Amino acid sequence: MTKPVIGFIGLGLMGGNMVENLQKRGFELQVMDLNKDAVDACIARGATAASSAKALAASSDIVMLCLTTSAVVEKLVYGDDGILAGIKPGAVLIDFGTSIPASTRKIGEDLAAKGAGMIDAPLGRTPAHAKDGLLNIMAAGDLDTFNKVKPVLEQQGENVFHLGQLGAGHTTKLINNFMGMTTVCAMSQAFAVADLAGVDRQQLFDIMSTGPSNSPFMQFCKNYAVDGVSDLGFSIANANKDLGYFLKMVEDLGTQSKIAEGSSANLNAAFDAGMGNGNVPEIFDYFLKLSK
Repeated sequence: MTKPVIGFIGLGLMGGNMVENLQKRGFELQVMDLNKDAVDACIARGATAASSAKALAASSDIVMLCLTTSAVVEKLVYGDDGILAGIKPGAVLIDFGTSIPASTRKIGEDLAAKGAGMIDAPLGRTPAHAKDGLLNIMAAGDLDTFNKVKPVLEQQGENVFHLGQLGAGHTTKLINNFMGMTTVCAMSQAFAVADLAGVDRQQLFDIMSTGPSNSPFMQFCKNYAVDGVSDLGFSIANANKDLGYFLKMVEDLGTQSKIAEGSSANLNAAFDAGMGNGNVPEIFDYFLKLSK
């Protein structure tokens, strides 16, 4: 069977490695990114550079996005030279980023009006997993559309989940990140309060890690707060963005989350303090200096 032509927009650490993996597996790629060096690296492996999102969509069977925000996705979809203007009937758009579910569903409706499909498929694991095709992929959308692109997703992910109707993938990712980032904020402040109270941070970890609070996130926080090693690989800026999206989703659902509001306030304060590029456990430094 002939492999589909793939258009890929967003060649950051994750997206660039995903493209490299697809190229190693024999797929024809068209790529687009503001970073010329990232585009050139893909071209050197045989990809073609697209002149616009419209042109990329017009000549692709599957359009993949690995972008930073819902606003960026919407700009690329709805611009005059955007994906919606060029996408072919029968083509599928896959959004691998973390977006607001309501935005995802609207884009899906507008694509459907042109005879195209959409899958939201946020990712778990790291850029190293992306290069080897070992990501966790939380896909959602119409089952027929999912089955159409599933063979390609299985080239990119070790674990590919179908979570229901369009938007369920982004919903699940936001809930997952709410839980994870709240855990990191709580554990980082626990280490900071221990330090301020004269309790040894290593001893605190030794005690807490023997009980049900133990988790990989606790280990990441300990690695930084005790050992000075920042190895989670997820920035305060991204966590701040995702908690904001989670709160928007909660609002759209007609409910509220005081817990998320607290986590978001702390992440936003750390971001405003110039810590956005640091990994999330580095919020320990913010808590350590926090005064009444």
